[in-house]
Amino acid sequence: MAIPLRKPREIETLRRAGAIVGQTLAYLESIVEPGMSLKEIDALGEEFLRKQGAEPSFKGLYGFPAAVCTSVNEVVIHGIPTDYKVQEGDILGLDIGTKLEGYYGDAAITMPVGKISEEDQRLIDCSREALYEAIDAIRPGMRFKELSAILEESITSRGYVPLRNYCGHGIGTTPHDEPNILNYLEGKPKQGPKIKNGMVFCLEPMVCQQSGEPVVLEDGWSVVSEDGLRGSHYEHQVAVVDGKAVILTLP
Repeated sequence: MAIPLRKPREIETLRRAGAIVGQTLAYLESIVEPGMSLKEIDALGEEFLRKQGAEPSFKGLYGFPAAVCTSVNEVVIHGIPTDYKVQEGDILGLDIGTKLEGYYGDAAITMPVGKISEEDQRLIDCSREALYEAIDAIRPGMRFKELSAILEESITSRGYVPLRNYCGHGIGTTPHDEPNILNYLEGKPKQGPKIKNGMVFCLEPMVCQQSGEPVVLEDGWSVVSEDGLRGSHYEHQVAVVDGKAVILTLP
């Protein structure tokens, strides 16, 4: 399947959808504190993004029951909001999707709850820094597998490993589109499709400590590492415009 090339007016709509994601994440990051339940955080996120004129694209997507993925501590991605109340020292992944005028936005952060350990801060920093290093490297003509290699090197050079079997993705008029963008290299870097101006996609490094082998918990959604240790996740949606990546999910 061909990877869509978006027109400037489409990219502008995607930017507006993405900005609402960024604004919602910034809002939640500013208000989350120990004692808040994951369901409360989800409800506040959904209320906020709806007030900005968007719909929560995750709610009902593939059967997901909420607007916000809330991934606590060992849960790397896809955590379901529950009655669990976040505690001082937890780390919390927030992943949010929007739909606006038929176009989708998607981004994620991992944030500290109160004061966290230096070890956990390094873990969060790894996923964030790997994301921005990869975004800075994007140029038309490079292959997506080269981007995967950059993500892997950024993660492993910091002493961590990428979660396997999950990936970044194209996005536009559907929440998940071609291509799939792994956080590690499979095959050779000079294989596969090339990045072109007009492409829009999400990069989302998912970082584990010792093992990248995923385990899905009994709820059917929450993904942890088989090592049982904490993980982190960051994501931005970008468009390739005039030879470089433009982040669409900034507040």
